[in-house]
Amino acid sequence: MTALIDQYDLTLFDLDGVVYRGPAAVPGVVGALAELRDRGLPVGFVTNGAGHAPAAVAERLSGLGIPATEAEVITSAQAGAALLRERYGEGARIMVVGGAGVKSAVVAAGMVPVDSIADDPVGLLQGGGAAPIWERITDAVLAIQAGIEWIATNDDRTVPTDRGLVPANGAAVAAITYATGRPAEVAGKPHRPLFEAALARHDATAPIFVGDRLDTDIAGARAIGLDCMLALSGSHGPRDLLTAAPDRRPTHIGDSLAALLDPPLVLHPSEDGYAVGEARASISDGVLVVRGGSRLESVWAAAHLMWREADAGRTPDASDFLGRVG
Repeated sequence: MTALIDQYDLTLFDLDGVVYRGPAAVPGVVGALAELRDRGLPVGFVTNGAGHAPAAVAERLSGLGIPATEAEVITSAQAGAALLRERYGEGARIMVVGGAGVKSAVVAAGMVPVDSIADDPVGLLQGGGAAPIWERITDAVLAIQAGIEWIATNDDRTVPTDRGLVPANGAAVAAITYATGRPAEVAGKPHRPLFEAALARHDATAPIFVGDRLDTDIAGARAIGLDCMLALSGSHGPRDLLTAAPDRRPTHIGDSLAALLDPPLVLHPSEDGYAVGEARASISDGVLVVRGGSRLESVWAAAHLMWREADAGRTPDASDFLGRVG
């Protein structure tokens, strides 16, 4: 049996919603990642999270039963620090507004973290991992007004917690932008630097990226020319997929990253719709109709048909189908 992963020589994974959800691994991924390693496939864990150093992320993964090394983890803080190191060189003084993961990335890049504009920094790296209290935001505003270069590790507006969605680094980035009138340069997904930093660690010719968000993971992978898979184990589900803009449409889908080990879903277009496996999707009187097949087959056939209709300026009613598949 040919597996989807047989087309690729490197797999890069987002973390939250793909590898784990909160304190637990996504069901099935521990065994799937072990099998991918048994095949000799290199893997990388790519995260917009900047609050923890790669060693701490690797330790968390290992604690979930997913053995990982520090070298396999690439964070947005590392990508941001690499940009500043490239521009200002070893020993550059960088003002850090963020937690331990941001500071450690600056140190690992051979630069000197400082706290204040009074320390004569040449750049500012802002990331999560510490409460964005107004005093630190004020420090950042003053530094940016003084003309130093500003890089944000990521611009995620919120982060999921057991209490619900709470403000993330992007909320602080927005406050600083509002105060200064200057946008940040962003290192994390969906922007190029984090993807480029992850790819630079491997000599791969056919990589694939697996994520759970269309707006960061899939859009970012598409922008850099990577094949990508949307894992339906996290933030975005069938409803989001069926209405995805052209630049947010994945190459593959799966219920989880374990779908990499399954045969690929093969799409068969026809004049009236699409077929995937035993699923058939068509439009009848302006309504999406999907019959037969597994849930995944039906979602993939429906997504392609809805995209074709949207690109032609039409919006079929998919409510009945979405009510069945979630």
